[in-house]
Amino acid sequence: MWGWKAAGSWLWTWDVRLTRVLGRRLLSRGGAPQEGSGSPRCWNCGGGAGGPGRGDGFFCPHCRALQPPDPGRDYFSLMDCRSFSVDTTKLQHRYQQLQRLVHPDFFGQRSQMEKDFSEKHSTLVNEAYKTLLAPLSRGLYLLKLQGIEISEGTDYEIDSQFLMEIMEINEKLAGAPSEAAMEEIEATVRAKQKELTDNVNRAFEQGDFEKAKEILTKMRYFSNVEEKIKLTKIPL
Repeated sequence: MWGWKAAGSWLWTWDVRLTRVLGRRLLSRGGAPQEGSGSPRCWNCGGGAGGPGRGDGFFCPHCRALQPPDPGRDYFSLMDCRSFSVDTTKLQHRYQQLQRLVHPDFFGQRSQMEKDFSEKHSTLVNEAYKTLLAPLSRGLYLLKLQGIEISEGTDYEIDSQFLMEIMEINEKLAGAPSEAAMEEIEATVRAKQKELTDNVNRAFEQGDFEKAKEILTKMRYFSNVEEKIKLTKIPL
């Protein structure tokens, strides 16, 4: 059992790892490298582009030219998130904020270099938003930051009882269920996904990545069932 002191210590350690090990700063912490300390130089004016400027460092603080995306920046840092437990409303606001800064529609009168950077930034923001919005993709990405990946088709120590549960649901879907039966299946799957999401959140909070991997594998199974339900509901 983890005590509150131990859990708090791990959360602090995770915050440090997310920022330092990957070589990034969380946007909420502020602070920027000083000129001459190895910070990137602006492609346009040659000044230090890492200083504080409009748009969380996306722009050169001297000439306001849009800078290229940081190849080492992770989605959590980009979207101003600190853990698996994401406030989706804040995530959406962050997404809108960033797109107002970097969307190509706002760079029609700028240099070709900035237009190209704008396209790359906008694509990256879209990918980050979609990845962190859904619990499954968010969890898989968080594991990836730890160097852990779950290969497609891998039954990662899944117990037979769980596999039987999935098989029974698939059999019900294959049997052309009535509308009432379909709603019941959907409700069951939603409840299961919520339960698994809560469980994987606790696993990440405790730093138990192996447990998180096991739970995310189960979530992937239910995600496949959700896709089948969507296909079943599409009219021919």
